[in-house]
Amino acid sequence: MMETRRIDRRVARTRKSLHRALISLILEKSYESITVEDICQAANVGRSTFYLHYTSKDNLKRSGLDSLRRELTDKTISRQAGRRHGIFDFSLAMFEHAGDHIELYRALAGGRGGAVALGTIRQILSDLVREELAVRMNEASSEAIPHELVVQYVVGAYMAVLTWWLDGGAKLPPERIDAIFRRLAMKGVTTGLEPRKS
Repeated sequence: MMETRRIDRRVARTRKSLHRALISLILEKSYESITVEDICQAANVGRSTFYLHYTSKDNLKRSGLDSLRRELTDKTISRQAGRRHGIFDFSLAMFEHAGDHIELYRALAGGRGGAVALGTIRQILSDLVREELAVRMNEASSEAIPHELVVQYVVGAYMAVLTWWLDGGAKLPPERIDAIFRRLAMKGVTTGLEPRKS
């Protein structure tokens, strides 16, 4: 049992090291030009160790982003528990995650090479908002704002607020910036959720 726990910790450490190596390389150069060899050198592991865990650099990238998606989804679900009318439940979870990894997010937000990772983060948030709004938006109204436009509006605004917050050193606590974002976004979105009265 002890041995299994030790192996599990070693596996987790190796995977974390490989994820960090990939992110640091994305910030230095284009994702397309990164090789498995580059990742192994940056993580200080052998190629055989890499292939024990991942089939390719794409598989490594997906794994890291899947981990973020799971974490945000889990936190969102736990916040929704016991509340009937929560909206933008992804928001605080994402601010907390970014606050816990501020140097990484600031580098991604400011670096050209971070576009790949930021694009995927944007996609994760879009999926979460899409799922949340699907439950709330009135499908029957022909005058309602298109769902996808609302998703892009919310995520675009969120990414702008997140970038502003990180650029300023994330001085406001996650709970405060979350409350500000919700206040700014809520009125426009809730108006779009309801059909117009004739």
